[in-house]
Amino acid sequence: QVQLVESGGGLVQAGGSLRLSCAASGRIVSINRMAWYRQAPGKQRELVAATTSGGSGNYADSVKGRFTISRDNAKNTVYLQMNSLKPEDTAVYYCNAFVLADPFSGKRWADYWGQGTQVTVSS
Repeated sequence: QVQLVESGGGLVQAGGSLRLSCAASGRIVSINRMAWYRQAPGKQRELVAATTSGGSGNYADSVKGRFTISRDNAKNTVYLQMNSLKPEDTAVYYCNAFVLADPFSGKRWADYWGQGTQVTVSS
């Protein structure tokens, strides 16, 4: 019923910047929390940043001061601006959203995930 599509990943040198985007589509009634997670090889998936429609962003300590999460509610889109990138930021980044959708059985809240986008930071 709901799809999340990420874009903006790629290869960048240390110290550079990338801007990730995630657009939600489908039978969406409302979106509460939107977030970015990442998973590096051999490591568990971790929360990078999260935000609600009217709140400020919450960040992992490792990215605080370098990354900024924002959203455009009218477009059901969340962004992650990543500055001063480090090789340790290399991972697959996943978009997550807590969405009120209206399937045939009725409206209900559920978590949805994107397919992920690769971010590689070279030294």
